[in-house]
Amino acid sequence: MCEINVILLRGDTRERVMDSVAKILVEGNSIQLTGILGDKMTVGGSLKEVNFSRGEALILAD
Repeated sequence: MCEINVILLRGDTRERVMDSVAKILVEGNSIQLTGILGDKMTVGGSLKEVNFSRGEALILAD
């Protein structure tokens, strides 16, 4: 299985918002994250990059 950590970018600040994410659903400016245990979180912003070799997804904050 391939899980990634999600990082929220605000200017020069990087904030890890969720670890072990199995699913990312983008709906407009809303991004729903689902963890491997079924936990969910919604963040506002836009998906900038998904890098599987680094195991992270970057979201630009609104």
